Amino acid sequence: MVPTFSVQALAGQPLTIFGSGLQTRSLCYVSDTVSGLAALMETPDIDGEVVNLGCPEERTILDIAQTIAVLAGSSCRIERGPLPADDPARRCPDIGKAQRRLGWQPETDLRTGLERTLAYFREEAALARSAAA
Repeated sequence: MVPTFSVQALAGQPLTIFGSGLQTRSLCYVSDTVSGLAALMETPDIDGEVVNLGCPEERTILDIAQTIAVLAGSSCRIERGPLPADDPARRCPDIGKAQRRLGWQPETDLRTGLERTLAYFREEAALARSAAA
């Protein structure tokens, strides 16, 4: 979702949302996930236990799309498609065990993570343009 919205917003294309867009997701920036995995690998006596890593802050897909559009400086519109039958209405991990056992929680807020992601896609688009020239 985030890569698709990012590419669409940077290209000035409509952002495609399936269903109402009121389904929730929680996004965890990759460096936070990696630090959680590292903490998990370094924690003794945790073999075989299930530990959720992620961000416990829920946002609607519509809010995420709109935030990406704003950060990309795009006035693109939202297009809606049919909601897939198996699309969950809510996704949000309980990270209590990760906090207690690993001393871990995500540090990168949504806006910062999206800004970094958009910067990456801007750079990739610039590289592609220069390679094509």
